Amino acid sequence: MVVSGNRWTGPPMSLADMNSLARQVLTGRWFMVFASFLIMAAAGATYMFGLYSQDIKSALGYDQTTLNLLSFFKDVGGNVGILSGLINEITPPWVVLSIGSVLNLFGYLMIWLSVTKRVARPEVWQMCLYICIGANSQAFANTGSLVTCVKNFPESRGVVLGILKGYVGLSGAIITQLFYAFYFHDTKALILLIGWLPAAISFAFLRTIRIMKVVRQPNELNVFYNFLYISLGLAAFLMIMIITEKQVGNNNFPRAGYGASAAGVIFLLFLPILIVVIEEYKLWVTKKQTLNNSNPPLSITIENPKQMEPLVTLPEPKTGAEKEPSCWRTAFLPPARGEDYTILQALFSVDMLILFIASMCGVGGTLTAIDNLGQIGISLNYPKQSIGTFVTLVSIWNYLGRVAAGFVSEIVLTKYKFPRPLMLTIILLISCAGHLLIAFDVPGGLYLASVIIGFCFGAQWPLLFAIISELFGLKYYSTLYNFGSVASPVGLYILNVRVTGHLYDREALRQLAARGLTRKHGESLDCSGEKCFQLAFFIITAATLFGTLFSLILVLRTKKFYKSDIYRKFREEAKAAEKEMAVPTAVGSSALVASSVEPVKPEKVGREQLDSSGSWNEAVAA
Repeated sequence: MVVSGNRWTGPPMSLADMNSLARQVLTGRWFMVFASFLIMAAAGATYMFGLYSQDIKSALGYDQTTLNLLSFFKDVGGNVGILSGLINEITPPWVVLSIGSVLNLFGYLMIWLSVTKRVARPEVWQMCLYICIGANSQAFANTGSLVTCVKNFPESRGVVLGILKGYVGLSGAIITQLFYAFYFHDTKALILLIGWLPAAISFAFLRTIRIMKVVRQPNELNVFYNFLYISLGLAAFLMIMIITEKQVGNNNFPRAGYGASAAGVIFLLFLPILIVVIEEYKLWVTKKQTLNNSNPPLSITIENPKQMEPLVTLPEPKTGAEKEPSCWRTAFLPPARGEDYTILQALFSVDMLILFIASMCGVGGTLTAIDNLGQIGISLNYPKQSIGTFVTLVSIWNYLGRVAAGFVSEIVLTKYKFPRPLMLTIILLISCAGHLLIAFDVPGGLYLASVIIGFCFGAQWPLLFAIISELFGLKYYSTLYNFGSVASPVGLYILNVRVTGHLYDREALRQLAARGLTRKHGESLDCSGEKCFQLAFFIITAATLFGTLFSLILVLRTKKFYKSDIYRKFREEAKAAEKEMAVPTAVGSSALVASSVEPVKPEKVGREQLDSSGSWNEAVAA
């Protein structure tokens, strides 16, 4: 059998070859990326709150302030992932994904039981707890899957964050199409779907998601572009289906049509597996070629085994004098930007404070708009079927914002040294246009506002997380990533619960009083007209402009850093790792020499020097 380039010539592949290739695919880096796509595609249930919030409001008799309180706890659960980050620092990713699956199933199952009145009517604090637990599973999925991918592809982190966060953004539209196919128009059943589906997917790939040794492939970026093209095709397909369903009318669209749409979505979700197989096949062929071209082993005689160098040298324990100083002593002595900060050094950094305030205003404002889309549409007298259209539009443009921010920021940063904080500033400024469209109730403006707000909301996340990884390093990225997410619930509580909900209820009570009515106990409180949300979105616009100013300050502080080569150390580490990983292969396929000849001295080999498909026992045996 002969290998020519990436193609086999000669006899067909043997059963052993096929088993070897299958193992290469299932244990390879690209299959892990594919598994992450599926996990992320089901991890965005928190963005669908506007689709089922009216069911909660009517079934449990809540006013808007109470509903917004639920929305706040949903966002707390979805973004306060400090616990998942700390767990991920000391355990493998599969532990984090397992915990997230359990939380997801329990939280949303209890909400479904409450809304369908299969259990006694829960107290408000219980509903807040249920939705917080269910939404917190998203933080565990992000930490276990997305953070792992960023660590495995540090030089492509903007691209990785963009495409994975993009799938999270698309998840709302994906789950909506699956929901219509499975449950048709029973929106209460949507809560059950988002309870069991993400949990099932995470359990299916528990052992696939793992940290691998960083070895950059020459075509790594091209592979991610191929994944991007498929995801763009998925987004385009979803957009076509949304337009078609809207033209026909959601109530008149046949269930068979929804089934065909769901089948198309599933096909496009699994299409990246073809790219995975092709890339892993190329790597497998290269390995076979290397083995076939290597020299046959020579017979050897070991004259004095005691003089042989040990193949595996375990790291020596550090003495007391070599121990690192306490993190509390170095909390206010940070290293240069781009180096590995400790958790305390990053949290006490002025850069982190500025980034936190900017994100609190920007993300808090856009998420307030997204969570209230259902009530905004009803108050402005949009057709009921349009509410689902708004949610899906936000989902798709959320995806496009994440992908665009990830890929475009990576390209302009690499080629033109364009700083990511400046792109974040521009995105915050654009989002103000969406808020003003809602405030002024422009005819049909809610459709355009959904597009702008969805895009800007999505674009902020990969930029935020990429900036954190670049300024503070990757050593404690699991925890710092989740700390950055905390800005979202803080901003949401201020802008959604304290501002939007309060002003909505005040206007609703004024309208009741104008009609000579009073609110009955347990009755939902509804408002109609542009005044319901107008003042709130003027305030949100002002807060977003305030966040834009802080983001601009960060641009000025980090201008010199982003003009430097921020990825140089990762390239050097990847080259060193490739040389180290080549040593066990060379020793295994070459002859050991006798003591009369100068012995081969391999470098020290640790667990972290093995490739993704290797094992510790195999390295020792080699």
